[in-house]
Amino acid sequence: MDGNRGTGRRGTVLATVRSLVATGALITAYYLLPLDSAFSAATVIALVGGLAAVALLLFWQVRVIMRSPRPQLRAVEAVATALPFFLLLFAAVYYLLERSTPESFSEPISRTDALYFTMTVFSTVGFGDISPHSEPARLLVTGQMAVDLVLLGVVARYLVGAVQESLRQKQTTPAPGSGGPSGTP
Repeated sequence: MDGNRGTGRRGTVLATVRSLVATGALITAYYLLPLDSAFSAATVIALVGGLAAVALLLFWQVRVIMRSPRPQLRAVEAVATALPFFLLLFAAVYYLLERSTPESFSEPISRTDALYFTMTVFSTVGFGDISPHSEPARLLVTGQMAVDLVLLGVVARYLVGAVQESLRQKQTTPAPGSGGPSGTP
């Protein structure tokens, strides 16, 4: 086995573990933080501050990606950290809004319901006649939406990567009968 391949796999595993731990920590914080205050101007300020934190996190991640020997892997880690933070931020705000003003939504919402609503809005699946009513069903649907988004992103990335690689190979491979890249035999 090639030493670089082993190092590459190890880096991929470590990046995956870091991403899962970060996401797990964010979800745990969302469910454990005391969200007992009313929706107020302070909530709006916290939302704006949170969005600024997401922007700063992404800015920092861009710098890390540009210096990384494996920029694609670092980009995946950036998304795996910033996206859950962004989504959980809005879920917390929706939850606080519901607690302050119960008529804000069509039904009372729990933290899980707020996360479900956030994912529904983010994934643009809309609101149909059939919707999950229990928390376990909503967790399952929310998980499906997240997997759908990741799946679409990975597929798009690999398709775009394959096209780019194909174009790159065509530019560096001499045409038949040309004798070399310069076109002289």
